[in-house]
Amino acid sequence: MIIVALDVDTRELALELVDRLKGRVDFFKVGMQLYNSHGPAIISEIKGKGVKVFLDLKFHDIPNTVGAASAAAVRLGADMFNVHAQGGEAMLRKAVESAQEEALRLNREKPLIIGVTVLTSMNQETLRQLGVERPLEQQVKSLAELCQRAELDGVVASPREIQIIRETCGKDFIVVTPGVRPVWSSKDDQERVNTPGEAASQGASYLVIGRPITAAPDPGEAADKILAEINK
Repeated sequence: MIIVALDVDTRELALELVDRLKGRVDFFKVGMQLYNSHGPAIISEIKGKGVKVFLDLKFHDIPNTVGAASAAAVRLGADMFNVHAQGGEAMLRKAVESAQEEALRLNREKPLIIGVTVLTSMNQETLRQLGVERPLEQQVKSLAELCQRAELDGVVASPREIQIIRETCGKDFIVVTPGVRPVWSSKDDQERVNTPGEAASQGASYLVIGRPITAAPDPGEAADKILAEINK
């Protein structure tokens, strides 16, 4: 399934993209750029169009603060949100616990909670700068295991780590995959990328795709091309 990243500045453009793409795509990502430009109201506006929202704010703080933020994400109606796996097991468990409690209180389904492993803009040298000496793939594997122990629904990881996550965490663990670039588009600031077809064949649950669709002259046509590649 494709999640279209609405990494744009204006409410008008975000809503126009949803209108042009819904039916082809039913899941849209609201990240820091759009959220900080228009606040939480943009989530309800997008949801009002009958689609799902992935709230991509990457919560990373002390457990109580992340717990409160997770409960707020439930109240906002997010269908999926993420937290930084490097916040540690206590923080991850608090996110799950708080989201479950708030969803139960509101009598609604708990959002999917996804742990961010290693950003797709990072490489081995970036990890060394942070004091992490083990291979990048092993770092992702370890963080995925941590998220599974903490009872998260899955992780965010680049296409290149899908296989090791599947081997470690099983077929039902969700893998949300950014860093997906069709062969006809620029890889921009991403380091660890694959094509949509490659990521899908390796077992990604969701492909997060932004600029190849949203910056295309015809976003609907670009989405159709990517969907055809995935289905093939």
